[in-house]
Amino acid sequence: MLGYLLRRTGGYAVMTAVATSIAYLAAVTFLRPESRLLQASPRPTEEDVRIRLAGYGLDPAASALERYRQWLEGVLLRWDWGRSPNGSPIAAEFLDRAAVSGRLLLLATVLQIALGVALGVYTAARQHRLPDRTVTWLSYLLACVPAPVVYLWVQMAGIFGNAGAGRRIVYVSGMSSPVPPEGVWARLADDAAHLLLPTLALTLVGYGGYQLLQRAVLLDEVDSDYVRTARAKGLTRGQAIRRHALRTSFVPVAQNVAFALPAVFAGSFVVEQVFAWEGLGTYTLEAVTRTQDVNATVAAIAFGCALFALGALLADASVGLLDPRVRGRA
Repeated sequence: MLGYLLRRTGGYAVMTAVATSIAYLAAVTFLRPESRLLQASPRPTEEDVRIRLAGYGLDPAASALERYRQWLEGVLLRWDWGRSPNGSPIAAEFLDRAAVSGRLLLLATVLQIALGVALGVYTAARQHRLPDRTVTWLSYLLACVPAPVVYLWVQMAGIFGNAGAGRRIVYVSGMSSPVPPEGVWARLADDAAHLLLPTLALTLVGYGGYQLLQRAVLLDEVDSDYVRTARAKGLTRGQAIRRHALRTSFVPVAQNVAFALPAVFAGSFVVEQVFAWEGLGTYTLEAVTRTQDVNATVAAIAFGCALFALGALLADASVGLLDPRVRGRA
């Protein structure tokens, strides 16, 4: 099993390196950070801008391959991901933004998987009954509605909830209060009030896929010979599902975990705009559209690739634990 995971880790590391390298060459070819600096007031000369960017390793006169070589040396030898056009180090700012978005990414991912799998098992055990029809219909609805619309629904629900309660229960925008409250528990409560709505929004957008997949796979397993044999021995449908079918049916769901973390990361681009969070999503959008920041854009793409690799490793480990055939090949 360990050897299997090590081989998979090596493969994902190569994939991440190749994808990040392609992303850098594309970004350095199409993004023009000098164009933003030339719009400053008082307006600098092109030579001044070139000299300034050259000091940050962003010389627009250098070839794409030369800039790639310099950037790669910095990453491999010093873990230096370069600087922004304003001179700020990418690594420090990126880590600050990652700490902000990490709360959303990890919590929403865990809730999506846990809620989706639990509801998939619940509905499969009650096939064609009212709870099954209601939950499955809601999952289809949320899967069909564009994600930004769901985010706005959640935000409006928070606004109406605060108005109905006559006081602020949750924050509908912002990631922290301008003046943090005193005391550890008060600060935790304040953070939770800011975190609740964006986490709920991401969870609602993503759980439906897990619920529908878990339900469909589990219903296929219910008709298997070993499950029918278990029911013939006196087990109820629910008991046969929990004791026998669930383990096997979770294998394809576990494989989908590889796409959960990068999907939530992509969703954070919009949810951070809706709820005014200064996380990686906002940072990456600004890097691509406003500042034309090559190094920040590449760092975000590398982070997305790393999330996919981490999710894929978790999926491989889960499948290896659940499926003895994988353990045998390992």
